[in-house]
Amino acid sequence: MSTVSTVNGGISFWYADHGIPDPREPLPGDSNADVCIVGGGYTGLWTAYYLKKAVPFLNITVLEASFCGYGASGRNGGWLYNGIAGRDRYARLHGHDAAVRLQQAMNDTVTEVIDTAAAENIDADIHHGGVLEVAYTPAQLARLKDFHSVEIAFGETDRTLHGARETAERVRVHGAVGSTWTPHGARIHPVKLVTGLATAVEALGVTIHENTPVTEIRPKHAVTPYGTVRAPYVLRCTEGFTADLKGQKRTWLPMNSSMIVTEPLPDSTWDALGWDNRETLGDTAHAYMYAQRTADNRIALGGRGHPYRYASATDNDGRTHPATVDSLRDLLVRLFPATAGAAIDHAWSGVLGVPRDWCATVTLDRSTGLGWAGGYVGSGVATANLAARTLRDLIQQDSGQAGATDLTTLPWVNHHVRRWEPEPLRWFGVHALYAAYRAADRRELATSRPDTDPLAKFADKLSGRG
Repeated sequence: MSTVSTVNGGISFWYADHGIPDPREPLPGDSNADVCIVGGGYTGLWTAYYLKKAVPFLNITVLEASFCGYGASGRNGGWLYNGIAGRDRYARLHGHDAAVRLQQAMNDTVTEVIDTAAAENIDADIHHGGVLEVAYTPAQLARLKDFHSVEIAFGETDRTLHGARETAERVRVHGAVGSTWTPHGARIHPVKLVTGLATAVEALGVTIHENTPVTEIRPKHAVTPYGTVRAPYVLRCTEGFTADLKGQKRTWLPMNSSMIVTEPLPDSTWDALGWDNRETLGDTAHAYMYAQRTADNRIALGGRGHPYRYASATDNDGRTHPATVDSLRDLLVRLFPATAGAAIDHAWSGVLGVPRDWCATVTLDRSTGLGWAGGYVGSGVATANLAARTLRDLIQQDSGQAGATDLTTLPWVNHHVRRWEPEPLRWFGVHALYAAYRAADRRELATSRPDTDPLAKFADKLSGRG
């Protein structure tokens, strides 16, 4: 497999494919709004969309440091699916039924995004093929069966479990011994969705200022180098870039995730692989991978790579360490030997937001008017939509325009979590965590042990997920 001509960085393949949109004007100076949204990714844009649809007279301003979709919204793996970070913890804190309601809301969100994109004429290469998660070691298979049972217990009665033969009938992953499939998932082109959403938001009358970094958020103020926006509600929708804000360095950890995409693959390769229903594809490794078959017949595949930069630093253009590109290429060929001769056209990276307890949250502080949503831990494509509709309802409830709703009473609302440790503890901790996960994966693959490697169990406890 050749990587000589691989484009590395340039934000993402999705932007190379679709093109970077013309820039919008930065903030011209001090201004006022009813709602100021900081961050022009999925969370910020969906929030602006639903608020403006619900209350058309609202004056809403979105401030984006670069351009809409520059962060995770324009770099992710294109998984629109029903996973949500922290559900098991919420079940422990608030009871099983509350967590079931949260899961049902996520199931419904997949359809909500698909239907809204259609209504707004956003062509995002959406294919509703569900999510297939595979196992290719005995330990992975044991975890997969446990995972399947838990999902059923949380109300996913339409989920199915497959053995090796049924898995191969969907996608021929080398060595796969089983899989679980849910219909609550779809493949998307991330950039087509985020750029289409930004256009729809502007058409509703929302003001978007790009190239306008917010340096500080405080009650009723969003401070930028070009002026300050004053608003009764200021919403932080910055996900992996939250650490760039004053006072937020340890709020959410910016975890790095990396991707590669092949050249378009010929029919002979797809004959060998199957994948006719274009499910989004994942595995049950500890350092897991995620993949999709793109609309133009490439494989886009991602994983953690170099997981964290010291002091919560973030990259500028998505450039990926060559060793990460090589490891993702090796994984691709191991899972799909028929791709051994295919070129890797593009590699890129981006950051996602990880709270200390790995729980996604939506919050509105009624005493200050400050709100935020995020900490999606890599499951943000759909979760951002649910968070946005929840922020809409919380603001309407706070302003007296509506009462409590099903969304405002979900268990992730107003959840508080402690901050991450100071440096160098969090750098050492995160790198030790993923070193342990990778070592556990290697040992499970080499030994065919039937249970989860103790190193991974230790890492789960260290991370706060166990």
